[in-house]
Amino acid sequence: MNSHAILIVEDELRIRQFLRVAFESEGCKVFEAATVANGLALAGDCRPNLVVLDLGLPDADGLEFIRTLRTWSDVPILVLSARYLEADKVAALDLGADDYLAKPFGVAELLARLRALRRRRDNRSPDDNAIIQFGEIIVDRSKRYITRAGKSVHLTPREYHLLTVLMAQPGKVLTQRQLLREVWGAGHSEDGHYLRIYIGRLRQKLEVNPAEPCHLLTETGIGYRFTL
Repeated sequence: MNSHAILIVEDELRIRQFLRVAFESEGCKVFEAATVANGLALAGDCRPNLVVLDLGLPDADGLEFIRTLRTWSDVPILVLSARYLEADKVAALDLGADDYLAKPFGVAELLARLRALRRRRDNRSPDDNAIIQFGEIIVDRSKRYITRAGKSVHLTPREYHLLTVLMAQPGKVLTQRQLLREVWGAGHSEDGHYLRIYIGRLRQKLEVNPAEPCHLLTETGIGYRFTL
């Protein structure tokens, strides 16, 4: 994570100090804020590469920070929160957070999550870079052509659409509602069984071991994540 600026928005001084030490050990420049208002001001002034956000802030809910920031910035946001309910995680992700890590957490997992967010950010490129490879799979988006170990793989239009939506944001957790709205339309945002069926089909066609997938991962109760 070298040469990256991280904004910590967290009201507990002890946790901010812990995070600062962890991030600076990785060569990052760190900015700190204890409130939503100060965090948004710093995000505008400092233009960080990553934001680490607590939801329980003294002046407003951290969800308001996400909602406001997403009106003018697509900087990756990792939520750190003691809220453990799936509804809280889904709300943050639906508003535009990129990942969610519940407190208490280990520093190794925290840094691994941030490295994944950085790779997604750094690897994001125009659509002219149309070839994506993961495992034995090569996806040529310009030709809508997929091979596995050199052999052609047939996907239905819906399967292909779902795969490309997931691939567009590697490492990011996409909620069931997000995926259903994007692939099936707004009227199907509660039809989670469609999504489970199609994810299962993609795993059968693309994963070496569909029962233990490496690339099309389930975030239980929340949604799915694609990893390279």
